Amino acid sequence: MSKKFIMSYSCGKDSTLALNRMIENGHTPVALLITVDKNLCRSWFHGVPENLLHNVSESLNIPLLLVKCEGAEYADAFKNTLLLAKNELGVEACVFGDIDLEAHRTWCTDRCNEVEIEAIFPLWNEDREGLTHEFIDRGFKTVLKNVKLEFLKEEFLGKILTKEVVSDIKATGADPCGENGEYHTFVYDGPLFKFPIKFKTQGNITNGTHGFLDIVDEDNGK
Repeated sequence: MSKKFIMSYSCGKDSTLALNRMIENGHTPVALLITVDKNLCRSWFHGVPENLLHNVSESLNIPLLLVKCEGAEYADAFKNTLLLAKNELGVEACVFGDIDLEAHRTWCTDRCNEVEIEAIFPLWNEDREGLTHEFIDRGFKTVLKNVKLEFLKEEFLGKILTKEVVSDIKATGADPCGENGEYHTFVYDGPLFKFPIKFKTQGNITNGTHGFLDIVDEDNGK
């Protein structure tokens, strides 16, 4: 039976693959839920500028629900947005791209239980490297946006994720899927997109533990 769902979307490869699977299985995405650090105007964890998030929404042809919050507000803001989606958009479920981290699944499920909607994990407990290869084989294109410097050197930032790059990541001892936070990605094109997301890079930013590819909208530089 088809479900109306909201997608917890990071702009990364796993949430994109989860979204693609849900659509292929006949379910209807009502909105993209993206959390944004309201002080930086960039998405939490992946650091994508707000205007690029709007471009992604337009290309995917799925409305955007931005959750602007500080860290201490994160859980309540997420829950309140789910409640809004349920009451105003008829959402029956929230979909997540998590693979096998129980703490993540528990947090996500708790938020959904609070508003009495279903939590769905289309990738759950599947092979991490196999999922990464599936994402690539389906024709999606993504760039390495953030890396944990403990595992991956700064030179990985900006690389397009190919099977060869996955092998290079694996050779460092990092998880090939990055499920433990070794890297995050920004998906900019693929079968779900009406048009590729145009962006340009402004170099790398490092803080001692992580490296970040600084990207902005190619058209207006923000």
